[in-house]
Amino acid sequence: MSALVPLPVVVPLLGAALTLILTNRPRLQRLVSVIGLTTTLLVAVTLLVQAYRHGPVVVRVGGWPAPVGIVLVADQLAALMLVVSSAVTLCVLLYSIGQGRGETGETAPVSIYHPTYLVLTAGVTNAFLAGDLFNLFVGFEILLAASFVLITLGGTETRIRTGSTYVVVSILSSMIFLAAVGLVYAATGTLNMAQLAGRLDALSPGVRLALQLTLLLAFAIKAAVFPVSAWLPDSYPTAPAPVTAVFAGLLTKVGVYAIIRTETLLFPGGQVSGLLMVVAGLTMVVGILGAAAQSDMKRLFSFTLVSHIGYMIFGVALSSVAGLAGAIFYVVHHITIQTTLFLVAGLVEERAGSTDLRRLGGLARIAPLLAVLFFVPAMNLAGIPPFSGFLGKLGLLQAGVAAGGTLPAVLVGAGALTSLLTLYAASRVWNIAFWRAPRLATAGPAVRLPGLMVGATAALVVLGLALTLAAGPLFRVTVDAATDLRQRTPYVRAVLPVDVP
Repeated sequence: MSALVPLPVVVPLLGAALTLILTNRPRLQRLVSVIGLTTTLLVAVTLLVQAYRHGPVVVRVGGWPAPVGIVLVADQLAALMLVVSSAVTLCVLLYSIGQGRGETGETAPVSIYHPTYLVLTAGVTNAFLAGDLFNLFVGFEILLAASFVLITLGGTETRIRTGSTYVVVSILSSMIFLAAVGLVYAATGTLNMAQLAGRLDALSPGVRLALQLTLLLAFAIKAAVFPVSAWLPDSYPTAPAPVTAVFAGLLTKVGVYAIIRTETLLFPGGQVSGLLMVVAGLTMVVGILGAAAQSDMKRLFSFTLVSHIGYMIFGVALSSVAGLAGAIFYVVHHITIQTTLFLVAGLVEERAGSTDLRRLGGLARIAPLLAVLFFVPAMNLAGIPPFSGFLGKLGLLQAGVAAGGTLPAVLVGAGALTSLLTLYAASRVWNIAFWRAPRLATAGPAVRLPGLMVGATAALVVLGLALTLAAGPLFRVTVDAATDLRQRTPYVRAVLPVDVP
């Protein structure tokens, strides 16, 4: 079974190479991409079942034993992230195929898009499976290199300008991450995370805290945690719809995943819980206030993306099994729902030629299916019962109440306020774009939406509903994953021989 662990990285990379060879065969390119991501999804599901039943699945690359060689580890957390990310990337790929070349004259040719998209997928999966800090850094760099190409597809002035901001911020965070990797190695003599779990505990509290804060800063930039989140709402909305959707759904969550992994495995004990709670609360409130002030759907969704990262950081800050389980559940929920909403924004733009709320209206009457595709995930994001958004928020708020203390109580209040303001923002989009009388953009002749774009979006809507129906089993998986994260022993024993200090 361990032979399956590298496949979520290897298959997309092989697919990228093959699609480059098939530059002049776009149909074969599309087929290779779909087969590659479908295979990745099936492998991810298999790894999740195996990790749930038998514990972490580990492969030692090249046969080199840990901590000398590179290890890839599929524990319950990593495998669950693989499953949801593979499902989302597959649906977004189908959406982009349905869109064709997207905005006429503005997107790069398919020969560039497919290899880059597959490389992005490989970077994401490598980050989830990485068993050492340097390989985690490599995963980030792979996905960032691909994202630099995707975010500037078409080479328009607006995309180059906003893409430049994204590139500069990404390089800055990578430099901080690389510096942190060097500092960790200088202090401990290893980068293997299982071995670091023991060696970091032996450091002086001051050195350990400095390493922790440096890593947190790097990951906070990548996850768009306030106050280092201002780059995101300006960077994401200008990219093509499928690119924006996969960025919104996945890239920030890789940063959140890195925070969860390092804060539980490398720095347990909640030394910076107070700091994390403060930034979590500010991320929630500042982000949603920004969303409420927007007049463009994409920018509004970008601010809600930032805001709801705060819920996940809140769960990490609690450092309890309930808090971590709630955070993991909310990551799974948010990847699915936020991606869906950006795909819906792309459909609105395809139908009306704009996502500016001041130019939209009457979409519920003109395109009722599109209205349903927006309404369901919007209410899910707002946390309306019985959707998964409500269940995830409820789990986090209950964990906050159980923790006791002033800061958790304040965060519970901030979470409830953010949920209400999210409902206000979603209702505002519904009332203006879908409910009121048609405006300039929607009053023209009907535009038939490509069936594959609609179908891919509908598949993600159904997946969001499935998270609600399967909330019980999913919570069991997240609780088990959180328990293993808190214990650390299952991960460490799976990676290291017993006699390695």
